[in-house]
This record gives sequence, structure tokens and C-alpha cells, in this order.
Amino acid sequence: MKFGVVVFPGSNCDQDMIGALRDDLGQEVIALWHKDNDLSAFTTDDCIILPGGFSFGDYLRCGAIARFSPMMQETIEFAKRGGKVLGVCNGFQILCESGLLPGVLLKNENQQFICKNLFIIGNEHQPLMIPIAHGEGRYYANESTLLELKNNNQIIYRYCDSEGNVTKESNPNGAAENIAGICNKERNVFGMMPHPERACAEKLHNTDGRIVFQTLFLNAVNELINA
Repeated sequence: MKFGVVVFPGSNCDQDMIGALRDDLGQEVIALWHKDNDLSAFTTDDCIILPGGFSFGDYLRCGAIARFSPMMQETIEFAKRGGKVLGVCNGFQILCESGLLPGVLLKNENQQFICKNLFIIGNEHQPLMIPIAHGEGRYYANESTLLELKNNNQIIYRYCDSEGNVTKESNPNGAAENIAGICNKERNVFGMMPHPERACAEKLHNTDGRIVFQTLFLNAVNELINA
């Protein structure tokens, strides 16, 4: 699998993502400038990643300007063809703004920027310690959308405590259903607020982020093959 990491003005996690994929996970990575519109080097077996940061200074709303960039328009078409797309933090916000994922990311319930390690749980059925760093990470969707996400198993990660219990106290930002990440119905577009790329290096004494990448992409490939 080859990875393309889109670089927007204001991105500050693009190099973190590139380093984690290339140096810690041994993957081929290509940086993609937001003004370019060529994804011909990528097949639907590959993945485009929208990294965290503050694209275009978060003017208007987080991700509201980035969604109109030429590379984002190509990414939307890439996803429609079945290509895999992952948005992390600001990238998750961009995916929601572009309509590739349902819902919206609102200001944290405490109205403050939050930056710390916490735990999430997903299909691995084990709590993973993954950092967050966001001011607008509170996932919100209407009741019918939340019901659809649950019925279709589209909630890929929830905030939890160190034992894997999904509780109100373990929810850092007031997100609906403790949601930390979701995917689309086709299971080729993924969005999450926590930063797995910041938990991949041995020198950080935390490699739980590697499990996130392995789970998302190995499971996605298997599910698409068996569909």
C-alpha cells in the first residue's frame, strides 16, 4: 500500500504523519500539495491521508476552506472510486465538511483546547493510548444519523478509560456516544480525532498508534475483498 499525505497551508502534523508511516511503519509515502490535482500515481489499493493541523488557519470553520482545494476535489473522486481515505483531527473535520463522512465537529464542551494522552477502544477490543490535540473535536450528529452509525457498525473508535470502559468521565470533549472516530458505509473513508501518528515510535514509549493503522487498513482491505 502507498500513502499520500495532503499538505495544506496551516497543516502542522503532515511531517509527523509522513515520518510515522515511512520511518516507523516502513511504508511508501508521497507528500501531496493542496493546489495539485493529480492522483494518477495512486490506485484504489492505496490511501490518501488528510493530516491534523489548522488548514487555512481554521477560518470560517475548521476544514471549511480546505474542502474546496484542488487536491481535495480529487480525493473526493478517489474515495468515490473505492480508494481509501483517512482524516486525522483537522483531516476528520475536512471529511465532514466535504460530505465524505456524516456529522460535524463542534467546539469542545469545556470551550478549551485539549492536548493529552487518553484511551480509545475499537474493533481491537483493547484500550489504546492515543494523544489528542484539538479545540473543536466534539462529534455531533442528529439522532437518526447516530442510529445509522451504530446499526452499520460505522463507529470505529470511542473514548474510554484505561480498562476499556466507555464512560462519561472518559469523554474528553462531550462527543456524542463518546465517538472518537467513524467510517462511511462502504468502509473506505475513515475519520478520527486522536493522533495515531504520534504513538508509533519506540522512543516515545508508546506504539499503540501502529495498531490503529494496522486495524484500519488490514481490516478495510479484507472487508472490501469479502464484500
